[in-house]
Amino acid sequence: MITKSDKNAARKKRHARVRRTVTGTATRPRLNVFRSAKHIYAQLIDDVAGTTLVSASSQDKEISASITSGGNVDAAQKVGQLVAKRAKEKGYESIVFDRGGYLYHGRIKALADAAREEGLQF
Repeated sequence: MITKSDKNAARKKRHARVRRTVTGTATRPRLNVFRSAKHIYAQLIDDVAGTTLVSASSQDKEISASITSGGNVDAAQKVGQLVAKRAKEKGYESIVFDRGGYLYHGRIKALADAAREEGLQF
């Protein structure tokens, strides 16, 4: 039987493997996604400086008022739109996408597609 801890350990292993090659810079930051059961979080990271440039989550006041649950595809789309809007305000157009070891499906895909529709290129 596969437990939650086994699944998360496999995800972390996949994420570490991807992180060896995917790095964010000041000109092209990394869009990192973290998904929990109740919420979804996204942030743009400059790995060279080790700083978070922009962040958004389903717990932000702008989003939480308009959604029923933070752990569904609708919430992921709104987080993707918000993080893209904030990134464009700060002048970031081109990014690299880090799906965090999650499958590119469901909430992760919805967030990425919404960010692309708002004008981020990756």
